Order: sequence, then structure tokens, then C-alpha cells
Amino acid sequence: MPEETDSSPLRSSSWFAAPGSRGSIARSWLRNQGPPADMFDGTRPVIGICNTWSELTPCNGHLREVADRVRRGVLEAGGVPMEFPVTSLGETLMRPTAMMFRNLCSMDVEESIRANPLDGVVLLAGCDKTTPALIMGAASCNVPTIVVSGGPMLNGVFRGERIGSGTYMFRLLNQLRTGEVTEDDILAAEGCMARSIGHCMTMGTASTMAAIVEALGLGLPGNAAIPAADARRYALAQEAGRRAVGMVRENLTMDRILTRAAFENAIRVCGAIGGSTNAVIHLIAIAGRIGVQVTLDDWAALGRDIPCLLNLMPSGEYLMEDFYYAGGLQVIMKELGDLLHTGAITANGRTLGENIADAECWDAKVIRPLSDPVAPQGGIAVLRGNLAPDGAVLKPSAASAQLMRHRGRAVVFDDIDDYRTRIDDPDLDVDESCVLVLRNCGAKGYPGLPEVGNISLPRKLLDKGITDMVRISDARMSGTAFGTVILHVSPEAAAGGPIGLLRSGDVVEIDVARGLLHAEVSEEQFARRASAAAPPPKHADRGYAQLYIDHVLQPHEGSDFDFLVGSSGAGTGSPQGLQAFWPMRKKKAEDAS
Repeated sequence: MPEETDSSPLRSSSWFAAPGSRGSIARSWLRNQGPPADMFDGTRPVIGICNTWSELTPCNGHLREVADRVRRGVLEAGGVPMEFPVTSLGETLMRPTAMMFRNLCSMDVEESIRANPLDGVVLLAGCDKTTPALIMGAASCNVPTIVVSGGPMLNGVFRGERIGSGTYMFRLLNQLRTGEVTEDDILAAEGCMARSIGHCMTMGTASTMAAIVEALGLGLPGNAAIPAADARRYALAQEAGRRAVGMVRENLTMDRILTRAAFENAIRVCGAIGGSTNAVIHLIAIAGRIGVQVTLDDWAALGRDIPCLLNLMPSGEYLMEDFYYAGGLQVIMKELGDLLHTGAITANGRTLGENIADAECWDAKVIRPLSDPVAPQGGIAVLRGNLAPDGAVLKPSAASAQLMRHRGRAVVFDDIDDYRTRIDDPDLDVDESCVLVLRNCGAKGYPGLPEVGNISLPRKLLDKGITDMVRISDARMSGTAFGTVILHVSPEAAAGGPIGLLRSGDVVEIDVARGLLHAEVSEEQFARRASAAAPPPKHADRGYAQLYIDHVLQPHEGSDFDFLVGSSGAGTGSPQGLQAFWPMRKKKAEDAS
């Protein structure tokens, strides 16, 4: 049950209840919006509604309406709602890639919270990178925080067949290359696939991160799967607004929810839903902000052998709307049982075990029991070897079983432009036993770590009916994608990783059961190639792109900025000035004296 009310002064009171001119200035300018005189009397929690609404972010285009419902809930609970915008990250439109701006958005969130008189926040997220960005920024401030996801789109149906965003489109685009469908077919499918508000309704990164929000305990039960167009999504938002006020009263800060146990729960849940490989990077980055160590080894040890229980695209056949009707994430977590830390506290003040106690499965075709899973391994496989000394990842539930152990000749593409130029060349020396390698598409090398790792197969092999090959890249791939694709090879080529020294014709071996990614190239050969290698191309000479390239960490470290790992707290806004806002600066000053 929720704790007793905390008697500590509200953070916002150091603005609004301050004596003299400081308090008057903070209050008076807000009066132009028409609040009663007692609205900012220092006793009502001020709840920031952090909104990523944007017409340029289709997945988040309905978050204005969601924010209105949160506002109602805050007011009902006696709080003061204050909506503020932050950078919005739309996966489908942003170039070079939305991932390049995840850390920028996190900085926007962190500094917006720290700079303003907010006692708690409700984070409104939807599209892929908005969820981790908002959580990362809030975690660095550690105020009471609850997340409301925008929810998935309604099911798509095209010519009598259930179609899912991303997953089905990848198939259609391959068929377009072989002449099986036309451009008119693609246009018709687009309207069927994206027919309502919301984010991808497959188990892409947006759906995965919404589930992880619930598994971590940062969202209310139901957050993962309620469709965006369902009235119950708005009811959840209103309840979240109420609850945000309660969390402030109880001083239920993020570090009390984001414990080691919570991260272990999220890793295991990600396996059980066949979650996106992108969750690996995002969860490591979030953990780094709150001060909990999560590594690739944790993903291998905790999540690798978790069966996939959710029969959802791209690992299965159903979509998020079906998942909700079948009972949602609570059913998955209840089925996992003792594999989870059910005593972990969650945003509603109850334990995870209390939240899932009454869950029931209403469709066993969609949510399968542990005794009859969709796939025996739903978690993320971690591979290492002389091609990936710091690790790489693969999603077994979306890969081909016969390729889990494979040895083949490498066909290397130096970057995405080289790939696009040569992949359909009839003279390309490639067959189905080869291993396609795409490099210089990592965080520094692209820059931005784009979702291009699931490169399409050569057209001449598609024409032969080949549907999958082993592909290796230092890039990411969309969570909606499928295939035997090894991603996030670390270090990346542009950071001096061995993948940058591989040559076409080198033999590559993968063995997922052994966690092996190995090139049959000696250390001496690699050393000779490294000494003769040209320096990586320069992608930027100013601005945010330069900052990104200079400071971004590798995928196994969460691809956060090196200077953002950790927390500075929220500060108090006291008259001591910058030292009150910046605890690290204060500590350095004390150490110097």
C-alpha cells in the first residue's frame, strides 16, 4: 500500500513560497494564465507534464489529448499541472536517425526538470526513442516520476490478412524488388497498416519500451498494451496524473523504483515478449543514469533462456491490440512467476506481485504458457569473439534456427552507400552460404547508430527464394524487423573495432549456443591491416553532430554521452545559486578548499 505522506517541504516551495521578491517574481508572472492566488502557496505539488507531442512524430500525434487527461488527474488529486515540451523524436522522419538525438532529448528533459519548480513529473512518450530519452533525463534528476506511453495503433488488415507496422512492410518491400507486388500495392497497404493514432502495433521498440516501463514499475498496470485509440488509454493517463501527486506526497523517487531487481525484471520480461534488440542499449543507458550497473553479461545471464510467450509479430503472428484483449503484460509477468522479483515496488505504491495477482489470460493463442512457448529462447543472445570483443547481440526468436550455427565467406560493405550501390549487382560474388557484413554504421561511423543492420538480401538470391542469411553489422535494426541479424558489434568500425578490418573472402563463424562471433583471421593479420588502415572519414566539424561523435559511448555501454552517465540530482532552487543546482560543482569547490 502507499506510504504515509512525507512531511518534507516541496521542492517547488523554494520558488513559490520564498520570501520577498524571489517568491513574488516566481508567482506573479504565472498569474497571467489565470490561476487563483492560492494555487502556488507552497502546499500543492507542482507536477510537470513532459510532452513529446509533435506533428513530425506520427506516433506521438495524439499526446496533446493524453496530456489533457493527465492534467485532469493532477487537479483532482490537489496538484498543480504544468505542461512543458521537450525535443520530440520521430523514428520515421528524422535524419540521419532519431537515435542520434536520444541523448539530446534526455538533456532537454533533465535540464527542464532541474531548472523549473517541479515536484514530480509525468512523462508522455510514444515513438521509440522518446521513452528512453525521457526516462534517462528524469533519472538524472531523481524526482517522483511516472510514465504514460501513447499506446499502439489498432490492428492493420490488408486484403484479408493481419498486417503489422514495419514487419509487413519489410516483406512487401522485398516483394517489390522481385516484382511480386507493385507500388500501388504498397500505397494501399500503407493506409491499412497505419489506420489509427498510436505507435507501431508490432513488438517493435516502441511497444517493447512501453512494456519495459510497466516491468520496471514506472507505469501503471496496463501501460504496455492498451491501444492508443481505446478510451482506457485516456483513463490510465488520468489515473497517472492523480498518482503523480501521491508519489510526491510519499517521496516515491525514481531510485526507489529503479533498483537492481527492477532491471532484472525488465530483462526477463523483454525475453518473454520477444522484445526489440534496441532495448539492450536503452536499458543499459537508463541504468547508468540511476547508478545501477547493467551490462551485456546481465542480458546473457538473465534473459537468454527466457522462453518467448507472446505470439506477436515479428516473432509470431498477432498484434498489440490482440495482446491487450488477451490480458496484457500482467499475464506474461504472472506466468513468469518466481523468475521475477515480485516484491519490487512500482509507481502505484504496490508491489509488482500485487499488481499481477489477479491477471488472467483470455486467449492462449496470443499469450502462451511457459509449458508451451512460442520459442524456447525469447531473450537476447550476446555474442563475443575477435570480431566483437565487447559484444554483439542477436534476437533468436526472430531468426532462422538453421543459421544459429553457421560458417561462411564474408561479403563486406564498407558503408550503407556501398551496400546500396552493389547489393543488386548481378556480378556480386555472393551465394546463400555467405555472411553479409555492413560496417561504418555505428554511433560514430554513420553517425548516430541507425536502424540499417537488417539489410535486404541480394536480389538474385531473393529471386531464388532465399529468405534469410546471416548478416553482421555495427548498426541497429528496427524492433519490427526479423532475420538472422547480428547487431551492435562493439567496438564499431569507426572506433577501431575489428569489424573495420574484415575483408571480403574472410571466413566468419557464428555459434549462438556458444555465444561466438569469430573471424578466421589471425591477430597478426588484423594488426597488419590496422597499421595500413586509413583514418575514418570526418562526419562533422561543429555543433551537435561534433559533440555526439566526440562523446558517445559504444552500444555495450548504452551509447549515452560519457559526461551524462550518473546523476546530478534535482537541486533545490535555493539562493545559494549554482552550487545548489549543481551538486558536483559544489563538491569540487569543497574538495578544492
